[in-house]
Amino acid sequence: MSSFELNKIVGAILCVGLVSLVISMIGNALVRPRDYQPSEMKIAEAAAPAPKKQIKLEPIGPLLASASVEKGKAQSAKCKACHDLASSRKNKIGPPLWNIVMEGAGKAEGFGYSKALVAMGGNWDYEALNGFLANPKRYLKGTKMAFAGIKKAKDRANLIVYLRSLSETPKPLP
Repeated sequence: MSSFELNKIVGAILCVGLVSLVISMIGNALVRPRDYQPSEMKIAEAAAPAPKKQIKLEPIGPLLASASVEKGKAQSAKCKACHDLASSRKNKIGPPLWNIVMEGAGKAEGFGYSKALVAMGGNWDYEALNGFLANPKRYLKGTKMAFAGIKKAKDRANLIVYLRSLSETPKPLP
């Protein structure tokens, strides 16, 4: 190999290095990367989803006073495909709903809840049920529940009153 060919190879390598350096400098000038402090860095697995995302709904309390258990039972037909409503508390696609009102969220034994629902914590109080039944995916990001939700507040109130009746000792209304 002649020295002329060796000079061409070395020149090509230097040219590629110089072009990549210029492109990097232009990219940094356009994007302006920022240095993160260690306290700002979070590992994706450690960051829990935000529980109980608040959505604006009319309060369910006043509607519960005039809600109908019979109409709620008709609404529950949507639930029966995935949930057991009987006192036997069998796991289906979804967890059993017997005695769900004012009970711990994500606590049914033997059911594999989503990480979002487990992280939610708390109890299924009347307002939590109202928000979740209105739009589960919007209320709790990351839930496995594929149900689209119940749009009408009166229908949700009827269903919640029916779910409340699914207990040996129904919880008091708010």
